[in-house]
Amino acid sequence: IGAIFQYIQLMMTSSSQQNIPNYIFQEVLQLNELEWRFLSKGPASSYVQSLVKSMGQYPPMLYIAGPRRLALLAAGSSSADSNYKLLDSSQYRSNFSNQEQLQSTISATRSLVDRLSVDNAIVTITSKSFSGKTRRKEKWYGTDYDIQPIPPSLLEQWTRGNNVEVSSSIDFPPPNPFIPSEEGLKVKIPPVKKDPSSSTTTSFEERMKPVPPPKIIRDDGDNNGRWTVYFKQDDRFGQPKAFVIVQLLTSQVYSNAQNAAFAQLYQLCATDRLEEYAYDAQLAGMSFNVAVLPRGVRMTFGGYNDKLLDFAKYVSKKLAQDFDSVLPTSEEEFERYKDQIGRALAAFDVQQPYAHAGYYSSLLFQPRNVVYTNAELREASKRTTLADLSTYVRSLWTSGKGLALIQGNLDRSEADQFVQIIDDTLGFTTVPEKELPPRPKALPLPIVSAGGMPTRIVVSEPNVSNGNAASHVSIQSLGKTEKDHVLVEILGAIVNEPFYEDLRTRQQLGYIVSSGVKAFQETRNLVFLSQSSIASAETLTKETLKFLDNVRSNFLEQLTDAKVGMYAKGLIVQRTEPDKNLAIEATRNWAEIATGRLQFDRLQSEALELLNITKEDIINYWDEMYLGKGDDKNGGRRILISEIIPKSGPASSKNPSKTYVKKTGNNKSNLEEANKKSLILGIDDIEKYRIERELIASS
Repeated sequence: IGAIFQYIQLMMTSSSQQNIPNYIFQEVLQLNELEWRFLSKGPASSYVQSLVKSMGQYPPMLYIAGPRRLALLAAGSSSADSNYKLLDSSQYRSNFSNQEQLQSTISATRSLVDRLSVDNAIVTITSKSFSGKTRRKEKWYGTDYDIQPIPPSLLEQWTRGNNVEVSSSIDFPPPNPFIPSEEGLKVKIPPVKKDPSSSTTTSFEERMKPVPPPKIIRDDGDNNGRWTVYFKQDDRFGQPKAFVIVQLLTSQVYSNAQNAAFAQLYQLCATDRLEEYAYDAQLAGMSFNVAVLPRGVRMTFGGYNDKLLDFAKYVSKKLAQDFDSVLPTSEEEFERYKDQIGRALAAFDVQQPYAHAGYYSSLLFQPRNVVYTNAELREASKRTTLADLSTYVRSLWTSGKGLALIQGNLDRSEADQFVQIIDDTLGFTTVPEKELPPRPKALPLPIVSAGGMPTRIVVSEPNVSNGNAASHVSIQSLGKTEKDHVLVEILGAIVNEPFYEDLRTRQQLGYIVSSGVKAFQETRNLVFLSQSSIASAETLTKETLKFLDNVRSNFLEQLTDAKVGMYAKGLIVQRTEPDKNLAIEATRNWAEIATGRLQFDRLQSEALELLNITKEDIINYWDEMYLGKGDDKNGGRRILISEIIPKSGPASSKNPSKTYVKKTGNNKSNLEEANKKSLILGIDDIEKYRIERELIASS
């Protein structure tokens, strides 16, 4: 807090002498104009909301620019004139037009700084050290807090801004080296401009035309191959930006819960320790991210391409060579990071029951080395030490295979240079193909007969004060074709509103009721979720299954060709929505590369399938998914119920057991053998279940 007021005092002193460096005002103007000049399209809903707000604050000519551009004294105006203009042109402003414009900006800054006084401040401090020392409780969430006066001596010290401990290190920031030059903002391939007289909407034919995919510019092969690099030079968005995604495929960094805990700590430490350097880059529209994943370590860089290579080179060197620079420098600092991770993991207990139901459901669909349980990560996190973390970090970038996507306002030679610099920085050794991590596969649910009870996991709600019950029902489809995927989507669209209408509106069983489609790799799950404070989890599940039992007769058999066409058209419009910006297209392309599917025209292919979907297709697919008709390889009735039982309240029921799996007479541990009638799982049965399903998935 003392450092904050120290800096405010520095600004007050400097502003009174007009010696805040002029380059700061210049940079703020440049950065603001860069954002305005190269503003990317975003969600229409957010844009509309911003316009509504602007309409109450600005004149019509400034509805769009008003909240997005700095208000500067217009050329030829005088600040003494009460009607002077602040914005008089849409032209890009790289400099202050005259000295008076700069001085008026300095005066406005001084006026704001003068209001940043100790007397106008409210100080809020959150700390574990206050536990047991507070005297008040917040009304809605029950948070313990207190209000205390600040000692006059401390107020005086803050007012004077004479904190000796920080005074020597407080100064204005140096010039930002990441602001792109005007030369660096040139677009290499301008997009083709539409005819002004043509329609502003995108035609169906244009929507159905796949976007040209990235091409491989380097492929060193699979066995001991060093790199596979995809590249696409932007010719669609006309912005001087680029995205570079680099992943080192390696199998050891996420191979167990302990390594996953190290990964969480590493990501937190590295991001925080690089914040000071990356701050200027972020101001200049650049970003970075480091993530340790089940299949390796990934770095992502994005923003204006002019200085992006320098930024990526520095960050990658810190991550892959200067290990100590991104790790805590003391045990005390390490414990702070560790505490952040611990609190984030502990927050799981106070999530809503519907989130817990979805969490346990997702565990049963994914292999153990893809998602570790919250309990495993908590225990592993407690065991981490700074020395062990240091050893882990030094092994991250040592061996594997490089996979990269470079897309944006860069040419082929710049892309090659980017890869070479990253390669030189990482310096990893290659490995045989058999040592590369396999792509994860979804765990297939057990097949249940049409009259049998689906697989069910029942878990007690960890938050004793939450009296809500939750039910999460998933119908799994193992179909991998475009037709399989769009049929699940159409079924989801058909039952979405009726499910809500039944459980929420008509029966009023729960205030949270929803349905939808979830994807993992090439499988799809049709999900039905409900949460209630008055109905038990068993009741929610019963009513959900009752609804599903009647889907065929109540909704599917009643479909007309027009209705099928309406659902198909809605999904086609969603799928063929043009990418709004470069980031969306690059993210979509990387998803195809990282998963190995490489079907860059996937959305258009699925849209073509939607054009040919019939009522008969929909009914037959429902019969396969829900009634269990069809072959067992990709069909069969595969349903999972996840229930959360509160410990008290009207929605509570019998406290569930932690295990329902009993060994059979011949001492087998096979879960389906142990539960002949239906497979019921407790929280302690999760690992056994996943082990057995992994064996089935790999066979």
